[in-house]
Amino acid sequence: GGGKGMRAVMAEQDHREGLAAAQGEALTSFNDDRVFVEKYVLNPRHIEIQILADHHGNVLYFPERECSIQRRHQKVVEESPSTAIRPEVRYRMGEAAARLVRAAGYTNAGTIEFLLDEDESFYFMEVNTRLQVEHPVTEMISGVDFVEQQLRIAAGERLQLTQEEIALPRGHAIECRVCAE
Repeated sequence: GGGKGMRAVMAEQDHREGLAAAQGEALTSFNDDRVFVEKYVLNPRHIEIQILADHHGNVLYFPERECSIQRRHQKVVEESPSTAIRPEVRYRMGEAAARLVRAAGYTNAGTIEFLLDEDESFYFMEVNTRLQVEHPVTEMISGVDFVEQQLRIAAGERLQLTQEEIALPRGHAIECRVCAE
């Protein structure tokens, strides 16, 4: 179930038929046969990369947070580092997050969200341009106070940390949300 006309096509040979059906429904419903095509990620993991970016072009990324355990599309468990991510994938995701932030000219604290598939390919979802409630998980494994850093960035200061100082997680942290139902 998804949006009107949503189709999931699993076999490559069914792509043309699925696209034609979607275009037909779009034309009938909206008088326009244009459709959006997205990759379907089977058994994805929801991975977040916390970043800091100052006004001097410096960008830092931190070890990931795994937030795949969700209920009703709300995160229930945040864990860092993810037990499913190898160091090479952690590096590639962090570098991708930093490139995105630099290309956008973004400054502040933020979170880049990705989907990770079973083949360790990852796909950009969104950027949260604020600190999220789960930022203490990253603070615990990095030793960095994000609220302090955010205030320093706002004051025009340069980041004093280097990527090498924060590249590897120190320990493990988990945050759980309790739902009273």
